Amino acid sequence: MRILLMGYGRMGHQVEEAALARGHEISCRVDAGGNGDATTLTAALLEDADGVIEFALPTGLKERAKLYAQCGVPAAVGTTGWDHLIPEISALFQEGSGAFMRGSNFSVGAHLFFRLTRAAARLANRVEEYDASLIEHHHTKKADFPSGTALTAAEGMLEELDRKTHICATLPQGPIAPEALQVAAVRVGSVPGVHEMLIDSPNDYLSLRHEARNRGGFALGSVRALEWLEGRQGWYEAEAFIDDLLTGEEQ
Repeated sequence: MRILLMGYGRMGHQVEEAALARGHEISCRVDAGGNGDATTLTAALLEDADGVIEFALPTGLKERAKLYAQCGVPAAVGTTGWDHLIPEISALFQEGSGAFMRGSNFSVGAHLFFRLTRAAARLANRVEEYDASLIEHHHTKKADFPSGTALTAAEGMLEELDRKTHICATLPQGPIAPEALQVAAVRVGSVPGVHEMLIDSPNDYLSLRHEARNRGGFALGSVRALEWLEGRQGWYEAEAFIDDLLTGEEQ
């Protein structure tokens, strides 16, 4: 495939390395900060590409998504911080024009973490003395918090824990409400990403932890996701490709 990279920062470089290793070509590197071959995405650039992998800032994503749909070019999008636009952007891909995959995290290991944390929450649901929360660590240049990965894991936990009704992503004045599922974010140094589910009772303490050693897992996953999108139409969450990869059963 000839792949257009939308965003050419640290993740873009990692994606390029993973794509080349799997036999693909890079048609263009588009980066608003001037680090690539072009600063603005255009229809002409998309016409020369078989697919797009995007890791960029959410600013302008709606306009980019319209171009992906109009040009019928599949796009695997790891950009985060735009959940409020999901209804509007997903509607662009409901009529069979192009394919769009949204992934808060394309790492296979992270998706194993999502499944493990959901299963742990399901098991703890009927044992009321156990409380649960989630904490994530990322590098200081990460713009959004909590991370999209943390929120995805927390949403899965929330669905399984009847005694939790909402996510609390900031510290309130006073104690945390017992029905709140706290998601805490730490920004320090150059940490690629650490996510940990905490399960605590008066008698013991458990944790489930996913720690990225580098960005390679995210990059490789995004290339696999774009390969999976080839020939498909519509809107997808990353879980569809992961389920197919792990079980052979597409969502």
